[in-house]
Amino acid sequence: MRARDLGLASCHTCSLLVRMPASGHVHCPRCGSPVHLRKPNSIGTTWALLIAAMIMYLPANLLPVMATTYLGNTQADTIMSGVIYLLHHDWPLAVIVFVASVLVPLLKILALLYLLISVQRRSPLRKAQRTRLYRVTELVGRWSMVDVFVVALMAALVQVGALATIEPGGGALAFATVVILTMLAAMSFDARLIWDEYGEHYGTAQQAR
Repeated sequence: MRARDLGLASCHTCSLLVRMPASGHVHCPRCGSPVHLRKPNSIGTTWALLIAAMIMYLPANLLPVMATTYLGNTQADTIMSGVIYLLHHDWPLAVIVFVASVLVPLLKILALLYLLISVQRRSPLRKAQRTRLYRVTELVGRWSMVDVFVVALMAALVQVGALATIEPGGGALAFATVVILTMLAAMSFDARLIWDEYGEHYGTAQQAR
């Protein structure tokens, strides 16, 4: 039996279990946040944010994330060119940058796509595994910002007039947008939708008995 079958809902902010009135509109008595049986327009909102992130993923990897000027010579680097450079000088750091800046955002997009499609198709398979996948996706997504922080820090520190300067490029802005959009998409997705098919099927079976 689901909590919603008993008229209960969990607060999205503090996870307090709240009894829902007949009107369906209530605020959490502990933190004051609005409480819903399911997040309003969860699927549509998640799709919109995810599609926008997928569009921004291309310029994030194709445009330079920073431009380095040293003694009058300017060199623009994308994420992958930076990874290749690090691969020849410090391969552990290259692996960290590749995983955090390329692999994690891509895997997060694919994971959210899988969750959305499986929920819309009302798939009865691997519900516990899909719930764990969602929790991991929501947890690790924010760590992709490490690349943006590095560029911002270097741009702030390396400003030596005409001798050497580092400026962030369009790729850094696009990459930050991808990370923020995927984080918002994960937050807008309601993992409880994964279990609705099971709850409805189980409730029908119980009534038949």
